[in-house]
Amino acid sequence: MSLIPRYVVPLAVVVLTAACWFVAPLRWALVLFVPILLITLWDFLQNRHALRRNYPLIARVRWLFEDLRPFLRAYIVESDREGRPFNIDERALVYARAKGDISTHPMGTELDVYSDEYEWLGHSIAPNEDAPKSWHVRVGGEACTKPYDSALLNISAMSFGSLSANAIEALNKGAAIGGFAHDTGEGSISRYHRKHGGDLIWELGSGYFGCRHKDGRFNPELFAEQAQDDQVKMVEIKLSQGAKPGHGGMLPGAKVTAEIAAARKVDVGEDCISPPAHSAFSTPIELLQFVAQLRELSGGKPAGFKLCVGQPHEIMAVVKAMIETDITPDFIVVDGAEGGTGAAPQELTDNVGMPLREGLILVRNALVGANLKHRVRIGASGKVHSGAGMARSFALGADWCNAARAFMFSLGCVQSMKCHTGECPTGVATQVDWRQKGLVVDDKAERVARFQHETLKSLREIVVAMGYDNPWQLTQHDMYQRIDSAKAGPLDEVYRFVQPGQLLEDPESTHYAHAWRVSRAETFRRVN
Repeated sequence: MSLIPRYVVPLAVVVLTAACWFVAPLRWALVLFVPILLITLWDFLQNRHALRRNYPLIARVRWLFEDLRPFLRAYIVESDREGRPFNIDERALVYARAKGDISTHPMGTELDVYSDEYEWLGHSIAPNEDAPKSWHVRVGGEACTKPYDSALLNISAMSFGSLSANAIEALNKGAAIGGFAHDTGEGSISRYHRKHGGDLIWELGSGYFGCRHKDGRFNPELFAEQAQDDQVKMVEIKLSQGAKPGHGGMLPGAKVTAEIAAARKVDVGEDCISPPAHSAFSTPIELLQFVAQLRELSGGKPAGFKLCVGQPHEIMAVVKAMIETDITPDFIVVDGAEGGTGAAPQELTDNVGMPLREGLILVRNALVGANLKHRVRIGASGKVHSGAGMARSFALGADWCNAARAFMFSLGCVQSMKCHTGECPTGVATQVDWRQKGLVVDDKAERVARFQHETLKSLREIVVAMGYDNPWQLTQHDMYQRIDSAKAGPLDEVYRFVQPGQLLEDPESTHYAHAWRVSRAETFRRVN
């Protein structure tokens, strides 16, 4: 009996094909049965897949449903709040704002307000309707001669190569329409970033694409040539990213087209390798010296770095280096472990890196505790998609927010989870020409700008409801979280926040005492 599944389907297909051949009225069906017969015989004879060899043809149904599984779950199985990484309600909010549709919700919240899924911002009895209609944050310290007045929501790092040419164009045109910034990602500045003139934040990864020598080392002359262009407003060193912190990357040579090669300053067909670590620096002091070098080479523009927080003592080491050298970055962007647009190893995505909330609090505490917060702006990036999410980040110390996947949704992304395959059905994350032609630049650019505008409008509504003049007035005392099923309280009852100068005056009184003791400005390593 155990042999029946292996033989019954091939025999059945042979019989049906023969019947179609010998019964004249059924010969038209050979168009269907001959290909099925060939597939069945191939499965029966091949020796790479045991399942297909034992169950010819019908085993393929398994792969069919594996391919359909994300779509079936999203549209049929999952409830509105079950999907990951973004549930249906979260995506619907972005789609509605991007298209200018009504983004209100009937019948009250669907959250269980007595569970830990519910947290809230404390509103005021006296809302402040006189709050400004919009805000900008000035990025750039005393050493910066060309500070940048940044919008409070900008496009986070996504490279040309990961995203299609049409997607990059639409994002940058949307940024130009809305007056906000577009981070290039580590793939450097392509002609599609340049076409519509939207403000750029140039991200430098460990591969130094766009400003590298042939051996991959940083090339100051090439950097200065591009960084001094008026369209580039800030320069960001990528130390790590949320999806794969501490991991390098490679764009295989087969995917390096002439356009990608031109942007990255590599040869066509050459593997684009991003090492795990930078070669331009290896210590906290050298990192800050590199920041200062980029600021000078760019003509005095803001320079800083982005990271997903890992080891607390490394943040303390960078802070000690700031104190020792009196060099401070103009900004630090904190990327949460929940972030990520491109492909990454599963183990790193699921197990490595600090979530945005904890990372943001740590960086805020390190700067405040060393009396440096007034010199360094903090950007927050990691699943930001709404005004409420932005307000929470401001309450934890952020000065502005970046979003990546939310802007992908505004372009039409349907979270098909095909980003790493080149088979993106909406033309966002692909280099296949016919796929990206479905993404019409002018139409999607308007949606990008509209989503950003409506999200900032939502942020203002929250600030007004809380009785404040601006979002920087929000603190941890304004944000409430459920501690257990019977108790809730402000965030400072859940997390610990240091006082100004506390790390300098009495580090042993803080929960960072050990990290502070073992950190040194001369090394990222723990010194016991």
